[in-house]
This record gives sequence, C-alpha cells and structure tokens, in this order.
Amino acid sequence: MPTNGLRQVLKIQFGLVNDTDRYLTAESFGFKVNASAPSLKRKQTWVLEPDPGQGAAVLFRSSHLGRYLSAEEDGRVACEAEQPGRDCRFLVLPQPDGRWALQSEPHGRFFGGTEDQLSCFATAISPAELWTVHLAIHPQAHLLSVSRRRYVHLCPQEDEMAADGDMPWGVDALLTLIFQSRRYCLKSCDSRYLCSDGRLVWEPEARACYTLEFKAGKLAFKDCDGRYLAPVGPAGTLKAGRNTRPGKDELFDLEESHPQVVLVAANHRYLSVRQGVNVSANQDEEMDHETFLMQIDRETKKCTFYSSTGGYWTLVTHGGIQATATQVSANTMFEMEWRGRRVALKASNGRYVCMKKNGQLAASSDFVGKDEEFTLKLINRPILVLRGLDGFVCHRRGSNQLDTNRSVYDVFHLSFSDGAYQIRGRGGFWNTGNHGSVCSDGERAEDFLFEFRERGRVAIRARSGKYLRGGASGLLRADGDAPAGAALWEY
Repeated sequence: MPTNGLRQVLKIQFGLVNDTDRYLTAESFGFKVNASAPSLKRKQTWVLEPDPGQGAAVLFRSSHLGRYLSAEEDGRVACEAEQPGRDCRFLVLPQPDGRWALQSEPHGRFFGGTEDQLSCFATAISPAELWTVHLAIHPQAHLLSVSRRRYVHLCPQEDEMAADGDMPWGVDALLTLIFQSRRYCLKSCDSRYLCSDGRLVWEPEARACYTLEFKAGKLAFKDCDGRYLAPVGPAGTLKAGRNTRPGKDELFDLEESHPQVVLVAANHRYLSVRQGVNVSANQDEEMDHETFLMQIDRETKKCTFYSSTGGYWTLVTHGGIQATATQVSANTMFEMEWRGRRVALKASNGRYVCMKKNGQLAASSDFVGKDEEFTLKLINRPILVLRGLDGFVCHRRGSNQLDTNRSVYDVFHLSFSDGAYQIRGRGGFWNTGNHGSVCSDGERAEDFLFEFRERGRVAIRARSGKYLRGGASGLLRADGDAPAGAALWEY
C-alpha cells in the first residue's frame, strides 16, 4: 500500500482519571493543573512522549496547551514548560488493576490528589495516586503488529484473530476498543471479544480485558495474568505469550481506519477492477476487487478511491477511469454530489462519471441522469461509534434518548438497504419523533442517509431532510439545516 496519506498511525491521546472519577485538567490561567472535570474534553487530553534521553521516563504534554507537566522537588505541579526539562520526566508504574502510578523520576515522589489539591510529594502509592487511562481517540481503528508488519484481522474459518494481513482490507480488519471497568477490550467486527488465550467470546469476561501500556509511542496489551498479547506461530494468532515485559513482538500501532466502500451502478452491478485496469460495472457480488478505500482530502473535500490491486482511480485520456495511479494527483480526485440515496462523481475535467453501455466508467457527462448515479455502501462499519464536537453518542440513562456529549460511548449496529442505513442500539432502532427528537427504541427500522462530507466525518440525514446534530441540551436531534459543524460525526 502506498504511504502517501493512506497509512496514518494515530497519535495516542488520552485522559487521566483519578480515584474520584475526575479528569486531570490543564488550565490556561496560570498553567495550573487540577482534577475537577467530570468528563473528557480538550483541556483534559494528554499526549505521552518518550524521554529524549532514551531512558525509561516519559513526558506528559497537554494537547490543549502544548506544554509539559512538571513536578518540582517540593511537590508543586504545573503544566507550564514549553520545552521538557528534568522536572518533566515521569515513570509510569502500571498497577494490577489496570491503573497507573506516576512517579517523578528525578525526585522519586508520586503524583496524585483531588480537585485543585494536586501534588507530587507522596512517598508511597495510595488510591489518591492512581490514575485510569482513558483513550481520547476514536476507538475504531486498524491494529498493526510492529514486529511482523502485518495487520490484525478476524479469521472466521479458524475462529481467531491473526496478524497476517498485508493490508487492512475489508470489514475483518476493523477493531473496536471497548473501555470497560478501567480496562480495554478488543472487539472484532462481528461483536466478539478477544480473550488472552486466543478465544473469541460474546461477553467481556476477565481474560478479555487488558491494561494498556505505552512504549516508545507504541501500544501493548497486558492481560490479567501480567502477560502480553502478541502474534504467535506461523499464522500470527493473537494471544498472550509468555513474556511479562513488552518487547517488539508485543507492540502494536493503531492506524486510522478509512471508509471502505462498494459502488453499484444503474445496471445493478458492482464497480470492479476484477477484469483489468478499467473500472467497470460488471460484477454481481462484492469481494476484494469490488471494494475501494475512500479517502477525503481535508482541504478540497474531494475524494480518492484506492483499489485492492494497488492503484487509485484516475482520469485517463478520452475520459476513461482506470485504477492505475500510484500517487494522488488532480486526476485522482473526484467531487461527490449527494443526491438522496445516490451519489454522483465529478472528475477533474469537470464532467460527471457515467457508466457506458459496455459497463466501463468514463467522465464524459455534463448532466446527471440515471447512468451518472451510483449507490455507495460503507462496508467496514458493521458496528458504529459516533463522536461529535462535544463528545460521544451514548444512551441516556433511564431514557430512550441519546446523549451527544459523553466521555464514554455506546456501540451501535449498522445495516444497509438501497442507499440508506438503519441504526440499532440496545433498546431498538433509531427513529425520529416529534420536533426532531431522536430515540433508540424503535421496533421498525427507519432509514437514514449517510453523506461522507469530510475526512473521517459523516453527516446523517433523517427522513425529514434535517441532519442529526448535538444541541445545547446535549441530546441528539434531527434539526440541522446544513451538513457542517455539530452535524458532522467522527465515525
């Protein structure tokens, strides 16, 4: 796979939660720190960096301020340092229950406290000096084994997960990190959890829960016995090995999961590269050759389509569309026009992509008709986590409504029918009620239209024509007039 924009290792951002369920916060005023916030927002987000001296210590940088946490010899803490000095170095000591103790490396004292009474002066670890790591990234991603340079995916035939994929292709490569009881679970695309012995189970039992550890910007997953997940044997089966300290075999990268889609033309056939370099509507089933990785440019909002054969769609002489480009250029960019349940694509020559009589694609139309419209289906999100401007979408306690400002998230199930999606939660299907309210207890599925408007973000349109957005009340509502701002969801 080309590396020009397709492979992006996620920058690990997280919050630190103390024993009273409050988040470590970096304030702009006076660069003070406290543990008063009940939820994870910008001021509560931190990035872990390795010690420039290549030692065991790490640095904590505020994502909000861009400055480093420090602890002086007398225990005073702040987030003021623009460049990391000696007082910014901490040792992370993972505890058996999954929490971290943070020890000042130069002074040997432990960091903790409550509210605005934080210090780094404790000589021993008590509950007040223990912190839970809560990832602030979107939890759906690809997992890459550092040692094998292979992607983890579900192997349905062997009933296991294995690190043996050259590319994270298809729905089987999607993993969802589930935050549960201060630990994390790895959930496969079919909603099962990975146990440390390699089994896949339907409930997150003790052996399916892991403590996260960071080493040189990489992730390691420690099980309840203190052993680490690693690819084992020729097949790369993912299970806990013998090691009680993470080496290269136990380290993983989390990579951004771009949408993978299939497209159906007016002849009811899938677009494919199965029979050569020309993109043609000539297949009756969706498999690898009919699956395309879709990436939206941050600035132009135009998209590229990358094929399993290793090439981008590109406009060629006489208006043809071939999957042969190895680099992104103007000719590989397509403008998407959302037309209800269908989408039209405009190429760099200003003309619309259409299906010719032989099924091949060409950018040769000035207007959109039946042959210029395609059904676009997202295939690598059978389970869905949505995050908006204020937080994640989650069921409201004791209600059939949905919150949009939570630090924790619920996982929803996604199904597809004729250009529209149905979303199901634990109480039933999503449906829109009076005055734009969105509930999650419907007995019948309601159709929602997904419009992929920006990189990593989707606008969701209800049957009323309004877009779903998070309002001032924190409730999910279908009352947005435009697919922007609070009506865009990270997915």
